[in-house]
Amino acid sequence: MNYDKEFDASGLACPLPIVKTKKSLNDMASGQVLRVIATDPGSVCDMEAFAEQTGNTLLASSTENSKYVFFLKKA
Repeated sequence: MNYDKEFDASGLACPLPIVKTKKSLNDMASGQVLRVIATDPGSVCDMEAFAEQTGNTLLASSTENSKYVFFLKKA
């Protein structure tokens, strides 16, 4: 999937992946896609809830090499 920016939250524990994802999205234009990489298993539920609460769209989530990968489209 194509994306405009990437944020690597590997090694960060809750709530830092979400806090820093929000900060990364703030620097982006509406419609752009952010790829987030995380190692915290809690980030799977957190990212879904974050997208729902903020109006951003969670386009996809998957696991690659024991890491969680998310694609968020900025509202």
